[in-house]
Amino acid sequence: MTRDAAASGVLETQRRADRTLDVPGLQALVDELVARGYDVIGPTVQSGAIVNASITSVEELPRGWGDDQDAGRYRLRRRDDEALFGFAAGAQSAKPVFFPAEELLWRGRRTGEGFEVEADGPEDRRSHAPYALLGVRSCDLSAVGIHDVVLTGRLHGDVAYAARRAAAFVVAVTCSDPSGTCFCVSMGTGPRPEQGRGAAYDLSLTELIDDDGHRFVVEVASERGAEVLDAVGALEAPPDDVAAGDRVAEDAAGRMGRHLDTTDLKDLLYAGADSPIWDDVASRCLACGNCTAVCPTCFCTDVEDVTDLAGDVAGRTRVWDSCFDADYSWIHGGTVRESTKARYRQWMTHKLGSWIDQFGTSGCVGCGRCVTWCPAAIDITAEAAALRAEGAAGTTTGDPS
Repeated sequence: MTRDAAASGVLETQRRADRTLDVPGLQALVDELVARGYDVIGPTVQSGAIVNASITSVEELPRGWGDDQDAGRYRLRRRDDEALFGFAAGAQSAKPVFFPAEELLWRGRRTGEGFEVEADGPEDRRSHAPYALLGVRSCDLSAVGIHDVVLTGRLHGDVAYAARRAAAFVVAVTCSDPSGTCFCVSMGTGPRPEQGRGAAYDLSLTELIDDDGHRFVVEVASERGAEVLDAVGALEAPPDDVAAGDRVAEDAAGRMGRHLDTTDLKDLLYAGADSPIWDDVASRCLACGNCTAVCPTCFCTDVEDVTDLAGDVAGRTRVWDSCFDADYSWIHGGTVRESTKARYRQWMTHKLGSWIDQFGTSGCVGCGRCVTWCPAAIDITAEAAALRAEGAAGTTTGDPS
């Protein structure tokens, strides 16, 4: 684990009483994190989408913005209130913070006496201020927990990832307004953050806006979180606010836009390897890789080796890759998965099936991003339902190529 009880101060003996913050109190929380040396990363509105960026003020949050999402559709919309977190999963998860899309692994320079390697690159990756993530959804916490296993549990763990995770302060948030593509309830990953499910977090907010004002019920999940709240003077939450926070989560759980039946899903996918449904999907799929780019759990990478024209400087950079790229499965002699059909089948079967065999959990957290951001509006929940219906009818046939 990258954050054990000693490192994160997880409260294991008893739950602390929930606290409450108003909007100025939330600003005080941001100020306190900045004062402690954190680079606070929160949701912002940029180019017509909710994206993560460094912030220092709650005025940079998406005040009064919601979103409409469906298969192949994403639009921001104005809400009729001043909610700061009144939107569903944004375009980005926490993945790019801890596992950047591009990262220099090493750089070397030719010297008069030989070759000198800068193992951490020209700027030491570990010298960056630790991150404080504000507004992490429960589905994305589960995705970070999956990456904790995948990226640090290998024979050669990702040292840079582990360092970022261990130093991070995480403020989660209950999702109050799920989108048309959300199905976290189906995957058991939301909509409310819960201790022991997904990655560890320090605080969790549930936003309330009613006749009593605009405020946040704050769950304290670590000693470090309690220390920060003490510093900003957060008071104990009234019982009515705690109950109202529970209702927010319950209401959101009942308004999921999608559903995925996970019963025996791994076996269903394995049995459907020859299904003609894959041909149908392939006829629509552009193999663009959007689904893997926005997925909070995908972790495929490639490396790029570059030298300057003089041959005096060389470097290696790790970059995100996608199993939808025809070259991704290239080995000596050719590409293993030559067709779009084979690549989509590989992605979906791995995500919902063989991931369980590899890592002990599904690779899907129900955030719905792959459905929203697919330009062909392909819906992973609909394709899984089609396979289930085909299996029930006993009509699975086809060419596995």
